[in-house]
Amino acid sequence: MPHSPAVEVRGLVKRYGGRTVVDGLDLTADSGRVTAVLGPNGAGKTTTVECCEGLRSPDAGTVRVLGLDPVAQGAALRPRVGVMLQDGGLPTGVRAREMLDHVARMYADPLSTDELAERLGLGAFARTTVRRLSGGQRQRLALAVAVVGRPRVVFLDEPSAGMDPQSRLAVWELVRELRDQGVAVILTTHLMEEAEDLADHVVVVDGGRVLAEGTVAALLAGGHGPATGEHPGTTLVLRTERPVDADALRRTLGGTLAVEQRSATTLAVTGPVGPRTLADVTAWLAAQDVLATRLDLGPRTLEDVFLDLTGRSLR
Repeated sequence: MPHSPAVEVRGLVKRYGGRTVVDGLDLTADSGRVTAVLGPNGAGKTTTVECCEGLRSPDAGTVRVLGLDPVAQGAALRPRVGVMLQDGGLPTGVRAREMLDHVARMYADPLSTDELAERLGLGAFARTTVRRLSGGQRQRLALAVAVVGRPRVVFLDEPSAGMDPQSRLAVWELVRELRDQGVAVILTTHLMEEAEDLADHVVVVDGGRVLAEGTVAALLAGGHGPATGEHPGTTLVLRTERPVDADALRRTLGGTLAVEQRSATTLAVTGPVGPRTLADVTAWLAAQDVLATRLDLGPRTLEDVFLDLTGRSLR
């Protein structure tokens, strides 16, 4: 029997006032996996997810969640899908625990609200109204509301935004458990560490299109092949006492390495960086009579990939 993704988007187009914000986008998310959708502000990722949640109707293309159209068949789909919006989407005058208990009663076989409240630390603010909760507390309550009905697909929008480190670890542990139970988790986040730690599959979106996708390991290694004594996907960041020219260093190093000017006095060299690369860079600096105030060598990160794909300019 052929495999059917939990979420399948094909050729999605969405326009607002004549402006195309999603432009022929394809996306799949499987059960038992965490799929992270990354993109800068205005990239189209939130609109895409809202079409999957049935909150918006596509202008073109198809969206299927558990084989159903989330707009036309929303009533049949809603009991099987959990949604956590970044702003919570919760009534502000209700006490936190009352909200969770109310939502749980809508499902035939909900999770234990006592256990869920304990896991996410809701007891400390159980009698506090939603409007008086901190940002992190609202996020924890919103996550509990999203998962209490035992969904088969759950959409999490910035699940750990505003959380302290302890709360973030508790949320990440719960997300991993959902995945291990066979739930399809679709995660949108601006926290690259969160995506790198949790995601089985990453989709980078910008301009309403998918720029790249794959496992974290595949994205980190993309475009850089291994070589003897060298480390694919390594970044060397050098900071100098006065401005230097990235183009001049690029010509010196040759074509297998990418050189990026991050600021007037900061360059990043990415690719199969090895001992020879470090020697060439320091020799080039000496020839320019420029002192390196700092050299940092480390593995390429998901944030490096994201910025390479989407650019460093503000939106």
